[in-house]
Amino acid sequence: MELIAIGNEQVRVTISPLGAEMQSIVTSDGQSWLWDGDEAFWNGRSPVLFPVVGKSPHDHISLDGQSYPMSQHGFARRSDFALVESGEDFCRFELKASQSSRTIYPFDFTLSLEHRVVRRAVVVTAEVHNSGHHPMPFGIGFHPAFVWPLPGSEGQAHRVVLDNGGSPELIRLSGGLVNPAPLPSPFVDGALTLDGQLFAADAMLFPDGAGAGLRYGTAEKAIHFTWENLPNLALWSKPGAPFVCLEPWHGTAAEVGGSDDLAERPYAEVLGPGATGRYGFKVELIG
Repeated sequence: MELIAIGNEQVRVTISPLGAEMQSIVTSDGQSWLWDGDEAFWNGRSPVLFPVVGKSPHDHISLDGQSYPMSQHGFARRSDFALVESGEDFCRFELKASQSSRTIYPFDFTLSLEHRVVRRAVVVTAEVHNSGHHPMPFGIGFHPAFVWPLPGSEGQAHRVVLDNGGSPELIRLSGGLVNPAPLPSPFVDGALTLDGQLFAADAMLFPDGAGAGLRYGTAEKAIHFTWENLPNLALWSKPGAPFVCLEPWHGTAAEVGGSDDLAERPYAEVLGPGATGRYGFKVELIG
């Protein structure tokens, strides 16, 4: 599929209509900051997660007592979006409910994704609109993967430092579902030094307390990553993989032994008829 390129004299970004997924972030010096999707590790780059985040029990959800198949992280990331507006430094894609989507998620919706380059930053904004006549439960999240180490920072320790200086409780996944038992925070005074073994037990989830921003990288080279209307944070990689995902979410996987009802999932969002929800993140490149 033909990629859409946007940018300015400092940063260039490409986006694919498949999933409206960002494919690259390249600065004017030729350095690439976004993971390249090498299938040897993980072929994603920056997918949007909708209408669920994470796994569902037996890969099914229930809505009003009826069961529907639902794959991990939902169907938006594997759907073709329509380009509805673009300019030199921005583009906006839309995914609307279809006959096919209604067989697994019986709601009328529009999911729009805008990418915009502002100086040395990329701003990604999602809007979910309920165009139907019934309350619409869903989860939404972002899954951007950044190179680890960052360009020119090989051999240097990389840290994640929360803007709020907090030490949020950690929870883990079991079989892809949330084990709600809290674990001690790996953050000390808001800081965590990354190590591949942190991800030996899959993603690290912080349902509360991570705030709305962090700095990832080294003292000289970093990303200031902030997010809007997304209360949950996950960090994920694979042991030995040269990327780390910074994932702000509104909604998580279902809990182990919990309900398969989508509206009852932790932090599920519910929009009333005609309502619109707005969510997003910003990637500011430093150094």
